[in-house]
Amino acid sequence: MIPSLLPTYARAPLAFESGEGSWLTTVDGRRYLDVGAGIAVNALGHAHPALVEALTAQAGKLWHTSNLYEVPNQQALADKLVDLTFADTAFFTNSGTECCELAVKMARKYFHDRGHPEKVEIIAVEGSFHGRSSAGIAAAGSEKLTGGFGPLLPGFTQVPLGDLDAMAAAVTENTAAIIIEPVIGEGGIIPLPEIHIRALRELCDAQGILLILDEVQCGVGRTGRLFAHEWAGVTPDIMMVAKGIGGGFPLGCVLATEEAASGMTGGTHGSTYGGNPLACAVGLAVLNIVSDPGFLAEVNRKAGLMRQRLEGLVASHPEVFASVRGSGLMLGLVCKATNLEVVKAGYEAEILTVPAAENTVRLLPPLTISDAEIAEAVERLDRAAASLGANA
Repeated sequence: MIPSLLPTYARAPLAFESGEGSWLTTVDGRRYLDVGAGIAVNALGHAHPALVEALTAQAGKLWHTSNLYEVPNQQALADKLVDLTFADTAFFTNSGTECCELAVKMARKYFHDRGHPEKVEIIAVEGSFHGRSSAGIAAAGSEKLTGGFGPLLPGFTQVPLGDLDAMAAAVTENTAAIIIEPVIGEGGIIPLPEIHIRALRELCDAQGILLILDEVQCGVGRTGRLFAHEWAGVTPDIMMVAKGIGGGFPLGCVLATEEAASGMTGGTHGSTYGGNPLACAVGLAVLNIVSDPGFLAEVNRKAGLMRQRLEGLVASHPEVFASVRGSGLMLGLVCKATNLEVVKAGYEAEILTVPAAENTVRLLPPLTISDAEIAEAVERLDRAAASLGANA
């Protein structure tokens, strides 16, 4: 008999009832150090006072009106994002998956309105992840995501990650855009070299196509800049943002230049809940904190400290770990043991991590994690690794 919850998740036998900062407490009183942050969502940790205040104040006034009317919080958040980024305009969603749908529509509509309806192809990279919608799985193309869900949405091509020659060769007269994550997340925490991102920008400019960056996981301060592409000194035409922007409240956003968004006129897209007063109140509170240069400097400092300690962890357990990689506080432990075994051993040590492809364990702590909590996290990972080594 099928359970009342559709059985699509392999859930850990843990149920949490409260959280504070980098910590979660189970219903039976155990405290876990959370370095997964809800898969890079809780950028400011659990129950951050500024977010609680923003949500509570808005909840006492107005929850939802729809986008049939002006939403002051939404306008304020859009203005702030435009001020802080390359973008000229913003559209708010509830998730990163919805961002992918709009980004694809926006790129195709741009060329349609310029008399090139044939330019619909989107080039992605193997091992990418852009959500689980029809467009998202078609873009990623992997059997794990697409198996059993055919026929797939046409118009997507994948090339090997890091192969710029293959990317250039894949561009045809029907290409509309390239979509890529500056740091591959679900695919194993693989940062793209800055020179690679610059080369993609140059390729798009030379071929007259659009560059879509998926910063759903790596954006909003996660790498130590407000958005990861800033390290490369280039800008996209369209960018997908979600996860951290809501600090735990469902919120996503597509940012775009005026040129790239020019086809998205009245009635071409919509969302019932997207950009509702509650979400945008929280998003404003998140952005006010994360965009502060001093805050981002602290993310970089703590990222260096965490990486240094993780390198020591790898050296201490060569039978369990192979290496550390990543950017900022978006780090991956490449494992020799099975990554799911490492995650499970972490449960026993009361630390929460997130598995990824390439036999990698993701460490995506709140950007507010303290130095003492970094030390505690590595100590708990050390205990988890020791238990695996003893059982090897």
